[in-house]
Amino acid sequence: MSFAPAGFITVRRVALAITFALLLTLPFWVGNSYYINISSQILLYAVFALALNVLVGYGGLVSLGHAGLFAIAGYTAALLLDAGHGHFVADVAAIVVTLAASAVFAVLALRSTGIGFLMITLALGQIVWGIAYRWASLTNGDNGLKITTRPSPFGLSLNGAPAFYYTTLLVFVVALVTMILFVRSPLGASLRGTRDQPRRMNALGYNVWLIRFFAFLFSGFWTAVSGLLFIYYNQFISPPIAALQTSAETLLMVISGGTATLLGPIAGAAILVIMKNVVSSYIERWNLVLGIIFVLIITFMPEGLVPGVTRLWRKGWSTLRGRKPEPEARKTGGHGS
Repeated sequence: MSFAPAGFITVRRVALAITFALLLTLPFWVGNSYYINISSQILLYAVFALALNVLVGYGGLVSLGHAGLFAIAGYTAALLLDAGHGHFVADVAAIVVTLAASAVFAVLALRSTGIGFLMITLALGQIVWGIAYRWASLTNGDNGLKITTRPSPFGLSLNGAPAFYYTTLLVFVVALVTMILFVRSPLGASLRGTRDQPRRMNALGYNVWLIRFFAFLFSGFWTAVSGLLFIYYNQFISPPIAALQTSAETLLMVISGGTATLLGPIAGAAILVIMKNVVSSYIERWNLVLGIIFVLIITFMPEGLVPGVTRLWRKGWSTLRGRKPEPEARKTGGHGS
């Protein structure tokens, strides 16, 4: 339960409304196709980060193998398209195959928690990378697979930057709404319970393993969707997509933005994509700058960028109104709200 000041809630709603309006009109005031494409990339990685956050933030399960699922969706669609199948068949098959792979990942990884879970998912992700790299007769190895066309839903071409941006924005909004419903659902509440008090949940009769399993499948579904957006954005996929670096970068998006929040992974995705694609054009050692940014966030906002900014805003608002800042437990209603 939240006890945020009414003024803070109003400011937050206004900020969200302005942000949505900016996103909706972005192609008109940006103009440049390059930056429109960068915006599409931010949105698709935000979907990926939100999917990973289901496990990391709400389930307390840190995965370093989600890049494998991300790549499975992309490779499945690319192979089927290369074989002459249509986009609908390729996309549905990619989601089904990725869900099946997610089930396998979950069955193997949920045998443990903590470091054990992390290491198992890391190993599974590396297996996918090894297959993509070594099975050249199927995946074309380092040369990768090219996609020559994009889908045309309802006869609308997605070849232009604005058209693809709006498609990605639509998928992003659907993903965000779905995440909100999931977090507020009994399953979402149960998942947070398994994160905070797994033994007590088990004693109360909840099937902790099954709750985590369904959460893994939900995360895998949106990972598959983001993987499809990725291959249609780049029209190309190669083994590095399944590598550890992709999983690590996505995990950094979640942690730096704020775990167990909906806006945190989005902010983290924006930071990383902008640094890699925009700042790197002006600063040669952009990796160093990115590292400094992450260190500053973890040092001064250990809860993440979005929760940290929220905390500072509440503190500043209370100070301006001559009130003492409310205790953290009272504001958030306990851990994980």
